[in-house]
Amino acid sequence: MSLDRSDKEALTEAFQEFAASRDPAVRDELIEAHLGLAEYLARRFSNRGEPLDDLVQVASLGLVKAVERFDPGRGLEFTTFATPTIVGELKRHFRDKGWAVRVPRRVQELHLRVTGVIDDLQLELGRSPTVAEIAVRAGTSEDEVIEAVDAGSAYRSASLDAGRSDDEESPGLLGQLGQIDPELVRAERRAALTPLMAELPEREQLMLYLRFYQGKTQSEIAQRLGISQMHVSRLLSRSLERLRELAEVGAGER
Repeated sequence: MSLDRSDKEALTEAFQEFAASRDPAVRDELIEAHLGLAEYLARRFSNRGEPLDDLVQVASLGLVKAVERFDPGRGLEFTTFATPTIVGELKRHFRDKGWAVRVPRRVQELHLRVTGVIDDLQLELGRSPTVAEIAVRAGTSEDEVIEAVDAGSAYRSASLDAGRSDDEESPGLLGQLGQIDPELVRAERRAALTPLMAELPEREQLMLYLRFYQGKTQSEIAQRLGISQMHVSRLLSRSLERLRELAEVGAGER
């Protein structure tokens, strides 16, 4: 059986049957018949930073609760009963799940109310409403409107991996951060070693400079100094060992 939401008599009978039997199959039919209501209400919240699919799921959960709690004997239309339940579920979702920074519940609810008022006024006026206009419609003060709007900055902090909305190839915030320059580390080491190198013979100072400052190979250094590559290797090893000794002595003195 597939219920048609426009067939009120069939829906009434189905609700009465479910109230009496609590048959899961009947419940599922009633839920399916009213999924359009859940989606409609979810769309009213779709411009507040949450994916529509997530909001539809939340609204559908509210719909399930409404179907299970509805008492057809009270004489209410189901949509009249279900709408506050579904909207309440959506508001709880925003209040409890969406805030990156903890904000007082009063401000959270005020933010949601003011956001809805702004949306309605924009449609009615064809422009952005003033703070005064928002305050009058929301039944609050201008200071509270400003507080509610400011609270929006605490909602859903941006992911470092998220790119710009107008550029799908954007590297995101993380990709735009600077990286540590390895030359800074080398510069610090050179600054620390320079006074120690002054303790070495001039030829060894030149060899260290060519090797570690200019990146020359041992063969290139040997060719420039007119000595063998093996000799360069021994002198470099001796020079580095001497620098280590001088560094240890300096550290001990500090």
